[in-house]
Amino acid sequence: MLLSGSIGMGHDAIAAACASSLESQGWSTVTLDAMKMLGPGGGSAGQAVFRAMLGTPGLLDAVHFSALRTGNRLARIADALARRKLAPVLRRYLDQHPADLLLSVFATGAAAGSAVARRYPAMRHIVLCSDVTPHWLWVHRDVDMYLVCAEVAELGVLRFQPAARIEVVPLPVRPAFYRPLGQAQARAALAIPPDERCVLLMSGAWGLGPVAAAAEALAGAGLHVLAVAGRNERLASKLAAVAARQPRIRAFGFTDRIPDLMSAADLVITSSGDTCAEARTVGRPLLLLDVVQGHGRDNLQHELELGDAMVTSAGPAEVTRCALAALDRAKPAPVGLVRSRADWESAFAAAISSCGF
Repeated sequence: MLLSGSIGMGHDAIAAACASSLESQGWSTVTLDAMKMLGPGGGSAGQAVFRAMLGTPGLLDAVHFSALRTGNRLARIADALARRKLAPVLRRYLDQHPADLLLSVFATGAAAGSAVARRYPAMRHIVLCSDVTPHWLWVHRDVDMYLVCAEVAELGVLRFQPAARIEVVPLPVRPAFYRPLGQAQARAALAIPPDERCVLLMSGAWGLGPVAAAAEALAGAGLHVLAVAGRNERLASKLAAVAARQPRIRAFGFTDRIPDLMSAADLVITSSGDTCAEARTVGRPLLLLDVVQGHGRDNLQHELELGDAMVTSAGPAEVTRCALAALDRAKPAPVGLVRSRADWESAFAAAISSCGF
């Protein structure tokens, strides 16, 4: 059983990648959404709170760095509320559908899994955290192993649980990113000239920041722009209007063609998150939009440290100036993958095996 959480798409994407890997190893899987398990209105209320914090300058930074990072009283209250809501629901499900492995890829899911783990002594509980600095809500008792995606993340777990068992693994991506089209083929499918510069512009499932204005500015600078709105319907309408007057823009709403769009692009402009790992797998440089507060700032700094990335403020002029500079520095698109699925699969399989499977 995988426990995800539908705040944005990042956790769901990681859950899907893990489920695919488990199934390739002979497991059967089911994925539950911790936000929906909160009951009618619970998931939407949680998303509304998170959106409100993102939309208030400095608020999510304050909550993340002062409360979640330190595990203060506010964080402990949030943890207790989540456990009280989710644990009975998870317990009823596991009583009817026993699992050998519970894999939590969402902090609230990790809390719920910890709350019920002792009831199922044969079940192993693994927590996979994709953030470079796991905050207090990620770390709980009755977790058999933590999987983290950077050495510095290991230290974040040890801060709260010095005896924790931890493995550093590559960040998984969905299977389609391990078999992308070649750039020429991807461009031909999108009618993008092979010798002109092209960028992919997206900012998570919520379409954070002034994406439409940035798309128009980038196209005005002579770039072909593949602009993705995600699940943001208001942004999708804005992008459609911009694309109607600017032929260099191709607008997309929520789409499963991201691997092809990345393959066609010379540069991926995005906020910090799982998209960065996907772009690195396909072999595209990054220009990071500094629009996600809290954990997003930690993750952005880590992406810069990994290299082949630049950062920009979200204003259209700043995005355009930095994009042109990044394209001038970019190397030719590689032929084939930069990151192998085998690296993730072998590390993941070894971690599961070490838990007794």
